[in-house]
Amino acid sequence: MNSPETRSSYAIVMLAAGSSTRMGTPKQLLLYEGKPLIRHAAEVALRTACDALVVVLGANAQQIRLALEGLDFGAKPVVVVDNPRWPEGMGTSIQAGMQAVERLGMEGAILALADQPFITPEILNHLAEEHIRTGQPIVASEYAGTVGVPVFFAKSHFPQLAALAPDQGCKGVILKNGDWALRVSCPEAEIDIDTPADYDHLAKLAPAEPETKQCEALRK
Repeated sequence: MNSPETRSSYAIVMLAAGSSTRMGTPKQLLLYEGKPLIRHAAEVALRTACDALVVVLGANAQQIRLALEGLDFGAKPVVVVDNPRWPEGMGTSIQAGMQAVERLGMEGAILALADQPFITPEILNHLAEEHIRTGQPIVASEYAGTVGVPVFFAKSHFPQLAALAPDQGCKGVILKNGDWALRVSCPEAEIDIDTPADYDHLAKLAPAEPETKQCEALRK
């Protein structure tokens, strides 16, 4: 294990380029707590100790951009990246996001999804804090018998993310570097929204908050 490090700059990369085929409508625009999922996730990210937010869009990018308008960025840069290669797979969106992270000069990155509504600022902060505490270059969420996002990567592992095949996610990088990857329990990450049944389940978990339609303004 590496020796603990001092705090270094890092960005949160919000991956939101998918076409929501199984949902049948852009899931990024489904409402949770009265807001589109993508805006909820972006606001959560901006409430962390991160130094920048990178949002990667692909399918339905124009509609989804509308849901991000008017965010209070404060002093943190927010970069919205259009990934024209999104149909090729998640790997292309990770690469597009990481290119933006490197242009920003960040020393670390947290990969996160727009459709994990129970992820909180505290959970994201904990990933970066554990990196500082332990010196481990990868700090991954562990849930439902697997590991995945949200996950922190130090700059030393950026080249492996850049080398992903188009249809690969980051799980392979985590598993390949098991000796350098700290796993932290994160049951909240198990809840993601891919299908109408998932969204119905979310409504049962928080019946007073989600709605079952998109913002009317965003449907135009």
